[in-house]
Amino acid sequence: MAIDCLSLIFFYYIGYFCVLGSQGVAEYFWVKLSLICFCLIPYLIFFRIFHTYANVVRYSSFIDLRNVLMANVLGSLVVIAIRAVFFEYNDEIFPGMRIVLIAFALATMVMCSWRIICRTVFDVVNTEADAKRIFIYGTREGGVSLAKSFRSQKPVKYNVLGFIAPQCNLESRYLAGLPVYADDVRLISVLMREEIQAVMVAPLQVDDFRNNERLVSELTDAGIQIYMMPEVQKWDGKSPLRQEMLKEVEIEDLLPREEIEVNMTAIGQMLYGKRILITGAAGSIGSEMVRQIASFAPSEMILIDQAETPMHDIRLLMARSFADVPSQTIVTSITNQRRMEQIFAEHRPEYVFHAAAYKHVPMMEDNPSEAVQNNIEGTKVIADLAVKYGTRKFVMISTDKAVNPTNVMGCSKRICEMYCQSLNNVQTTCQFVTTRFGNVLGSNGSVIPIFREQIRRGGPVTVTHPDIIRFFMLIPEACKLVLEAGTFGKGGEIFVFDMGKPVKIADLAKRMIALSGATDVEIQYTGLRDGEKLFEEVLSTAEVTKPTPHAKIFVAQVREYPFVDVSRQVDELYQLSFTASDMDIVRKMKEIVPEFKSQHSKYQALD
Repeated sequence: MAIDCLSLIFFYYIGYFCVLGSQGVAEYFWVKLSLICFCLIPYLIFFRIFHTYANVVRYSSFIDLRNVLMANVLGSLVVIAIRAVFFEYNDEIFPGMRIVLIAFALATMVMCSWRIICRTVFDVVNTEADAKRIFIYGTREGGVSLAKSFRSQKPVKYNVLGFIAPQCNLESRYLAGLPVYADDVRLISVLMREEIQAVMVAPLQVDDFRNNERLVSELTDAGIQIYMMPEVQKWDGKSPLRQEMLKEVEIEDLLPREEIEVNMTAIGQMLYGKRILITGAAGSIGSEMVRQIASFAPSEMILIDQAETPMHDIRLLMARSFADVPSQTIVTSITNQRRMEQIFAEHRPEYVFHAAAYKHVPMMEDNPSEAVQNNIEGTKVIADLAVKYGTRKFVMISTDKAVNPTNVMGCSKRICEMYCQSLNNVQTTCQFVTTRFGNVLGSNGSVIPIFREQIRRGGPVTVTHPDIIRFFMLIPEACKLVLEAGTFGKGGEIFVFDMGKPVKIADLAKRMIALSGATDVEIQYTGLRDGEKLFEEVLSTAEVTKPTPHAKIFVAQVREYPFVDVSRQVDELYQLSFTASDMDIVRKMKEIVPEFKSQHSKYQALD
């Protein structure tokens, strides 16, 4: 305040000098000083009104400078008004309009300038020596807010040096005093020239960035880190940006995909206040189904899995996050017909989500009897009980490996589909709905956790074939589509999901290695595993699809089989699984599913 007052006094004298000359300043010097001090009173009043001294100077912002300007404008107007009323038009004693305007202009400039200098010096002093040099991807409000938030952090951990414009309409412009660069082929050379260490993706630009495969590849190849805010994280763009809000991206964040929207209202209406049974509740898909369904406040949840420790984790989850939802966590196998009948008789579930299954292709290739007993017979047990005890809807989670199966696991799931679809046609108690989708990111045993562990150990990263491709979907997205399909399914449908673009596994491994920063990790090709395809299919060539109310869900039109025949063959296959050899079991599976043609397997001899 003292600096501001001295500035006003000094520049009022400068005004006198400009208007009256040096003689005019010297004449009545002390009288003029007393009048200038009197003129300070309205300035001080407006300084108080606009809180110009309530803010910490080293954190000065545009708002603070605006408040200084407004206080000076109004203070000057009051001085001019006092002169007009009480001192007439005598510039020699009381400062006139020209003197006031000169003092206003110069004092305001000095007041704002020294605040800016204080802020600048403070920022320089408090910028860590090892602060990351970053660019921000995004020029909308989110990107500018991100830059402002980084600047206000103390100490400064991220030194923002520029913006990347997803659209080129702002190229060569400046935002918040920083240059804007176009997202084109020249960008990577700019980043290297400026020694940029990381690119921060603005919250509103995550989808655009994720689908920009060229830029993602160039950044990872150049060793430039990528940061973004988790999509579930809510940030208003104004509150302080906490360090835990930011994370270095993982490969799951960079796979191109479109946002999936579902009718949450319809799903909530279907599940609210209902009794829900979920099998495989401790698995990757099953546990996410538990979380999503519990949020709709069902009257009771019956959760079944044979894995004890993961089920204990589910029990803790329900107690911690959904304490108001009554739940039963039951450790048992879906093949235990007597126990399952007790559960259905006691709880009488209105909706069943059947996620329990053995899913690993090589394991089931070596153990076809378990694929039959767990996947097929387990599904039969649950499906028959759903009909017997009046379940309204039975949603079975299948796989894209059931399409033209080349392995035992895929064939077992195709037989499950056939049984549920044929059972739907011979009764009116329960609607049976099947959903098919491909690999889910981060599921137990999927390639990404395996690659991550191999990279951590220093390699090599093992890929079965340089040309192998797969479809990927996030677990929450897959579960949302399962619930959506279950909502409008009327029974007998096999729903297939639009899985987006296929991903080359070798490219996935290379990108994960680049993101990790490792330079000496190699990729080793091991050859296709037993029963493994190069290309997964979502629909067989003999099938066509029909649209549904959801743009990413389709109904597969598949050949239907008489329930009597399917049931008889399933029973025969189940009996064989206890006594026959692997070859005889698989031979029977091929009889039931004629399109089952083995690949890279000993069972090719049967085709």
